[in-house]
Amino acid sequence: MKIGIIGAGNIGGNLTRRLTALGHQVSVANSRGPHTLEELAEETGATPVAVGEAARDAEIVVVTIPLKAIPDLPAGFLDGAAEGVAVIDTNNYYPRQRDGRIAEIEDDGLTESRWTERRIGHPVVKVFNGTYAQDILDRHRPAGAPDRIAVPVAGDDQAAKAKVRALVEELGFDTVDAGGIDDSWRQQPATPVYGLRAGAAEVTKALSEASPERTPDFRG
Repeated sequence: MKIGIIGAGNIGGNLTRRLTALGHQVSVANSRGPHTLEELAEETGATPVAVGEAARDAEIVVVTIPLKAIPDLPAGFLDGAAEGVAVIDTNNYYPRQRDGRIAEIEDDGLTESRWTERRIGHPVVKVFNGTYAQDILDRHRPAGAPDRIAVPVAGDDQAAKAKVRALVEELGFDTVDAGGIDDSWRQQPATPVYGLRAGAAEVTKALSEASPERTPDFRG
């Protein structure tokens, strides 16, 4: 499968490593330009590209950049993607540590992924936002393994969600349907499922125990 990854930090870099190891054709981009990704490309066989080229012909595009950088993505960056492209959003809102206060999230009650959708003009599927980056490399397990981790997956587009869930399962993790994007607050920072290393039953329980009230640490 052709996959584009925008963002080559901890999550983006490790997804690049795993997805290329699984035989997918990966294009990877960051804000600093393709020349800064030569080492990752040499290690993985991924193709370093400009951000505006990352989605070209891709069936899945992963957006894994700081939330505050979402508005800086090039206009039309998804225009060259394959028909029915699924866009993965791995992001979180960190108003104090990184992103600054975003009024639409805090005052209007938008989930961070709904805010992202409105900025990029395309539906997203939220997954891996509460996953430790190193776990992508170290804690993948075959289906049925007793210690296989499950991750929540939220999204409104059922076809895109199914495509993403299949990819996550291939990566070595079970998935739990966490509802639509308006429900994705259940997996935002400081919720019970955030950072949880557990199976599907525990992840499902954690989602049900979430509160929509943001804790002080995650309010601007």
